[in-house]
Amino acid sequence: MNIRNYLISLAFLAAPALAEVSVSDAWVRATVPVQKATGAFMVLKADKDLRLVGVETPLAGVAEVHEMKMDGNVMQMRAMAGLDLPAGKDVKLAPGGYHIMLMQLKQQVKEGDSVPLTLILEDKAKKREKQTISVPAKALTHH
Repeated sequence: MNIRNYLISLAFLAAPALAEVSVSDAWVRATVPVQKATGAFMVLKADKDLRLVGVETPLAGVAEVHEMKMDGNVMQMRAMAGLDLPAGKDVKLAPGGYHIMLMQLKQQVKEGDSVPLTLILEDKAKKREKQTISVPAKALTHH
């Protein structure tokens, strides 16, 4: 692909028509060398009702939307078929709540790395759209 086509495709990706979800405070937890899974966290805000129905990344064999919740006095984590993104509302993906789980990691995620994530979004008509973001890896810090 020549640079001109590359820039055109980048401009197309950035076109406002596709920018239906704004992403803020995005980060992926950095890993130690033997670790095969990590989480991605962010705040999503859709300008129309959407569902986050999947995630893709070249970094992991499996990427899923997960939910953590208490079942009695046991914290359970489970994969979700989709996460509702109501129009105009912040939906927080954070440790201990909704998050994106990256499993079967193909390499260590080091602090400062940039992790490409493709969000798979679905509207009420079940039309799917993809939005790719670049997410920084951060070490878990203890305050």
